[in-house]
Amino acid sequence: MLTWVNGELLDDAAATVSAFDHGLTVGDGVFETIKVLDGVPFALGRHLARLGRSAAGLGLPAPDGPTVAKACAAVVGQTGRGMYRLRITYTGGMGPLGSQRGDAGPTLVVAIAAAAPMPPVATVAVVPWPRNERGALAGLKTTSYAENVIALARAHELGATEAICADTRGRLCEGTGSNVFVVVDGQVLTPPTSTGCLAGVTRDLVLEWTEAEEAELGLDVLDRADEIFLTSTTRDVQAVSAVAWGDRRRELTAPGPVTRRLATVFARRSAADPEP
Repeated sequence: MLTWVNGELLDDAAATVSAFDHGLTVGDGVFETIKVLDGVPFALGRHLARLGRSAAGLGLPAPDGPTVAKACAAVVGQTGRGMYRLRITYTGGMGPLGSQRGDAGPTLVVAIAAAAPMPPVATVAVVPWPRNERGALAGLKTTSYAENVIALARAHELGATEAICADTRGRLCEGTGSNVFVVVDGQVLTPPTSTGCLAGVTRDLVLEWTEAEEAELGLDVLDRADEIFLTSTTRDVQAVSAVAWGDRRRELTAPGPVTRRLATVFARRSAADPEP
């Protein structure tokens, strides 16, 4: 597959950015991942809107909408049937070897790769590092992902496939690449963005399409929830079958009836409208 780099479609060997790109040297960039199924991107408009919000949050120039849309169309146009992962990366561009930005203008990279559907269930591990809900990057989808790399590695050490974080006040927040929902006494609940969690596109659609609501929740809700599920672009609605806290582990029946019903609603609605 060819990759769009600053206005050109390039093969793998040529699809490079400078070693001085601020996205590489200091993580000064934002990104979006979009699911493409049989050549059709899902919720591309919502993802592009969030890309713009994240860029504004970092103080980057607004991405040029027509250019990004053209790049996405060119890259997606190479695909056929099947599932693909479209990745848009937008950085501060060439800059000094430090925190100060240069004036060369931003870098835009749009890449695509084949993807496989996620397993129907996930296992999660609670990790000790909190999200800073008051930090400058709270709620932004940035390329500064090292904290997620560390958290996910810890989850894997504990035999889980995703890590779950609290915020600095001990409230349930999010996963490294997912939002988390719980079912408690029949209510479907997810943390509000005031915890610092990302306003995931799939999360927002589940809130719009189902009875799910936002609520502040202590981390202990994972110990008493009847059902737990994750949402993300590549997961859709994914049931959680176990939660680990260090050496302690709680098993759940997954998917539970509420999760199964909401997953069915999401699958039906998303299939009916690829641009909700």
